[in-house]
Amino acid sequence: MAEIELSPETAKVLEIKPLTTDLLPAAVELDRLCLGGMWTLNGYEREHTSPNSDLLAISVPNPNGPHLVGIGCLWAILEEAHITLIAVHPQYQGQGFGQALLYHLLHRARLRQLEWATLEVRTTNQPAISLYQKFGFQEVGRRRRYYADTGEDALILWRSGLHQPEFPLTLAAWEQEISSRLQASGWLFISQ
Repeated sequence: MAEIELSPETAKVLEIKPLTTDLLPAAVELDRLCLGGMWTLNGYEREHTSPNSDLLAISVPNPNGPHLVGIGCLWAILEEAHITLIAVHPQYQGQGFGQALLYHLLHRARLRQLEWATLEVRTTNQPAISLYQKFGFQEVGRRRRYYADTGEDALILWRSGLHQPEFPLTLAAWEQEISSRLQASGWLFISQ
């Protein structure tokens, strides 16, 4: 099967970059829609200015300016990348946007010279669990009644080896796979 060549004129442009101040209110709205309001505007402002956080955004073109459709965040804690959130607008789920965010968070963790990544996920969130497993995360524990809204447990997932010499090759393979998937859906993947 021949690969489709896309240009900015023929493709929908998907941009991943650090969240900008003007998109903070949109991040709160996306959080409310996808995560039930996990963080407030103050929380996002704190993450935006923290030297220990990487707060990333996926935006798509819109006549009124970029439209925020995904957010992801990690905290750098000693040698650990603690992935605190990944959220994709429901209209854009199932297209590889979550994969793109997770890839970029792990890439940022590598640039920070972190050694492993960890996160919590609802035991019933099978799409997210599958995503994390695809990226090499393994279950290492459980937090009982972690989610206050439902009393649901959280699985603790762990991904080691970010500092290993072969990890950049793994990142490159993921980037190619994600770019191909997005391109097949008509998206031109741009990251900063």
